[in-house]
Amino acid sequence: MDPKIFILLFSVVTLVAIAARSLRVPYTVALVLAGLGLGAAHVDSVHLSRELMFGVFLPGLIFEAAFHMRPLRSKRDWAAVVSLAAPGVVVSGAVTAAILVPVVHRFAGIAGFDWLQGALFAAVVAATDPIAVVALFRRLRAPERLTTLVEAESLLNDGTGIVLFNIVVAAVAGTSFTLATAGLEFARVTGIGTLIGAAVGLGISAAIRRIDEAMIEVTITLVGAYGSFVLAEELGGSGVIACVVTGMLCARIAAAQTGMTEVTRQAVHVFWEYVAFAMNSMVFLLIGMEIDIHALLSVWFPVVAAFAAMTVARVLVVYVVTLLSQRTREAWPWSWAPVLSWSGLRGALSMVLALGIDRADPLRQVLVNMTFGVVLLTIMVQGLTMPWLLRATGAAATSQPEREVPQG
Repeated sequence: MDPKIFILLFSVVTLVAIAARSLRVPYTVALVLAGLGLGAAHVDSVHLSRELMFGVFLPGLIFEAAFHMRPLRSKRDWAAVVSLAAPGVVVSGAVTAAILVPVVHRFAGIAGFDWLQGALFAAVVAATDPIAVVALFRRLRAPERLTTLVEAESLLNDGTGIVLFNIVVAAVAGTSFTLATAGLEFARVTGIGTLIGAAVGLGISAAIRRIDEAMIEVTITLVGAYGSFVLAEELGGSGVIACVVTGMLCARIAAAQTGMTEVTRQAVHVFWEYVAFAMNSMVFLLIGMEIDIHALLSVWFPVVAAFAAMTVARVLVVYVVTLLSQRTREAWPWSWAPVLSWSGLRGALSMVLALGIDRADPLRQVLVNMTFGVVLLTIMVQGLTMPWLLRATGAAATSQPEREVPQG
């Protein structure tokens, strides 16, 4: 990256942080708006890509979120999170496609938008984005358990979304597959990721226990975060799952009283807090810069239809899981269901998956524009109204942000 562009982007981040604090605008929304302005001004910058997302942003953000995530209260909470993050993502994608394809075919007049194209789009946007969701809920005074449920789901469901995307891509390309092979592939990818994450997490925790030097221990956590992600991806597993497991084990073992001194824990906390702030800021700024408003206007109806279909699908899944939770002693209030439903923001991950669609696909640009459109809508509409929804449902005592600028 040109050093001048690097300085410009971080200067914008700083100014947006100050403005968001003064105007009480959600920081992530303000960053996207700033990015839209820079994009309209044709400021040359780095572009979101799979390499940048998976090689730089995602490992750091996932590890930090997993490291600081509060433990889930019970096994039933874990069951609810897994239901939302695994079968919930698949069902959400299926419902989105089932609603969207007939609507687009009948009213938008996009030739060739068949069930395979609808399934491909649904797979791209099926998973809520961990960056978008964690960045938003960390700043809102939601109940601790509700925040933890949303964070835990967002940390796991993008792995499901990526696997679902790969399966649909294979179907579009004509590669034969069955539900059985798809299930085995999902188990293989998540299993490899879990094993690698456990091995790396336990290994670096053991190393940290034998070292009493804050800067070295901070560096070890950095190596663990990115090393677990890269190793899992290289071996055909889920880098996200590996990074989640590594982060959680580091928090439970390495950061425990017997692993790190108080000075080291503070150093690790401050380091990863800043990493999350810087990376979150850059991701949302780049999201805004990637979006072409003129291109979105050409597909405004499919974008609105897709947003509505995704919302219906999310509501259906969340309310079914909430209903099932009522049959247990760990039931959560019904007032949380609208918040969980509305927390399904999409972000950079969906945009990167859309950009990865085969260039030979005749509807690739339409699918990319639709994806960018729904990402913008979820961030702007759901991001701006979430504080109001928390207050209206009584899910939180206040809808004001805990901190105006994200700290990780």
